[in-house]
Amino acid sequence: MARASYFFILFTFLLFSSSSTTPAFGDEYSYVKRVDPRKTKALKEKTSHFRLYWHDLVSGPNITSVSVVKPTKNSSTLFGMINVIDNPLTVGPKLSSKMVGRSEGLYASAGQQDVGLLMVMNFAFSDGKYNGSTLTILGRNNVMAKVREMPIIGGSGLFRFARGYAKANNIDLPSNGNAVVEYNLYVMHY
Repeated sequence: MARASYFFILFTFLLFSSSSTTPAFGDEYSYVKRVDPRKTKALKEKTSHFRLYWHDLVSGPNITSVSVVKPTKNSSTLFGMINVIDNPLTVGPKLSSKMVGRSEGLYASAGQQDVGLLMVMNFAFSDGKYNGSTLTILGRNNVMAKVREMPIIGGSGLFRFARGYAKANNIDLPSNGNAVVEYNLYVMHY
């Protein structure tokens, strides 16, 4: 009887002294663990608004946007074109204003009837408390519309679990192909 009590106590002790994570789906999914929210650092969600200026430089001495796939012939919408970008993000519309990060990614002309770009960008911040943090934008940019809206689908650093939307409107479109676009980002993050 004493031996049975000993094993019962040992079993109970082992059962209740396991780690703070438990298998989520049984042995076949042992690589997935549920995390006890009480064991994590509780963070409060907030909403932030950023106004930034995106400088797409396709010509001049410091090009930041390079065409890696040319558009199809006879396309008025530049269908098929793909540009890789590393564009400055500034606090004002002039390129000489304070740079707070870079927009890294690509855009592809995906519309055959109108100029619609597929935008795939990380806004990588390099200033102040946001230094090293990113916001990811993925969506359609109807270039001819006055204001375009694209989703913010995630982020890193101070923007973990970020979500929201970006509104873009053209500030300057000179004949040399360069562009200055104002981005207003509305971001929910922790």
